[in-house]
Amino acid sequence: MRGPSPSKDVRLPPLAAIQAFEAAARLGSFERASEELFVTASAIGKRIAALEAQLDVTLFIRSSRGITLSAAGREYLEQVRTALALLSDASLHKRGEPKPEPLRVVSTPTFARQVLIPALPGFTATHPEVELEIMLSIPYLDIMPPNADVWIRFGSGRYPGLHTRPLTADPVFAVCSPAYRDAHGPFRQPRDLARAALLRCPMEPWRPWLAAAGLDWPEPTRGVWLVDLGMMLAAARAGQGIALTRRTLAAEWLDEGKLLRVLDIETAGESQYYLCTETSRPPGGAVQAFSLWLTGVCQRAAQWPRGLAAHPE
Repeated sequence: MRGPSPSKDVRLPPLAAIQAFEAAARLGSFERASEELFVTASAIGKRIAALEAQLDVTLFIRSSRGITLSAAGREYLEQVRTALALLSDASLHKRGEPKPEPLRVVSTPTFARQVLIPALPGFTATHPEVELEIMLSIPYLDIMPPNADVWIRFGSGRYPGLHTRPLTADPVFAVCSPAYRDAHGPFRQPRDLARAALLRCPMEPWRPWLAAAGLDWPEPTRGVWLVDLGMMLAAARAGQGIALTRRTLAAEWLDEGKLLRVLDIETAGESQYYLCTETSRPPGGAVQAFSLWLTGVCQRAAQWPRGLAAHPE
C-alpha cells in the first residue's frame, strides 16, 4: 500500500476507526470487535466504512458467511499493528513490561480436544510471552475462521497458498470398548466383525481397512453416521460399536484400557494432520515456537504401548 503524496494534505484516520479495524481483523467479525470495544456492531461497521472511504481501499471482503481481509486489508493491518504497538510502548506504565505476541490457532475439534488442549500447559508455561487464541474449524463442512496465524488441518496436505508441515503419519486401526468386546466378541478373525456394529464417519472410511483384512465388504451403510472423528471415538468408548482411529487421537484411552484394539490390522491413513501457515507471510517467533512444540507433542503421542487386544489370550 503506497502512502499519500507529500504534496497532499494528509489527514490521519481517527484512532477509533483504526482500533475498530484492528479488532475486527483480529477477532474475525464486527460483532466480536464491538464487544471488545464496548460499542455496537453498527458503530464498528460505520467506522470501518469511513476508514475505507478515507483510504480509498476495500479493507474487508464482506459475504453472507462473514468478513475476510482483502489483500490491501492484510497489508494495512501490519502497518496498523506496528503503529498501535508504538503508541502502546510510549505509555509510561507499559515501559519495562514484555510485549505479548498474539498467536491465533485454528484447529479441528477432535485434534483440539484429544491432543492440543491436554498438552497445552507445556507450551504456555515455556512461552508466557505468547497470547494464544484457539478457534475451531468444521472440516466436514469446510468452515474455517479467517485471519489465523496457524491452521491445524486434516486431509491430504495439499492446500493452495499454505505451507504445510506434517504433524502425524498415523496408521489406522480398529478399536472398541471392553464392554462391547464382552457383549459381542471375541473378535479373533476379520470375519467375526460380521456381528459387530461398524461406526461410520466420512473422515475415516472403512473400505481400506476391510480390504487389508481380506474382507470384500462394501462400505457400511447402516448405523449412526457421525461427521466428526472425536464423536466416533467417543461412541466406541461408550460401547456403541467398533471404530477406526489413530494412535495420536486415542492414546490416552488406549493406555488406560478404556479402548481395546480389534485384531492386529493397520492401514496407512489416507488423511493426516498438518500444521499450515500462509506462504505469503514469513512465520514469526510465536508461530515457529508453536510449530516445533506441537510437532514434538504429536511425535510423543504416536509412540506406543499399543493398547490391549480385544480378545482374551
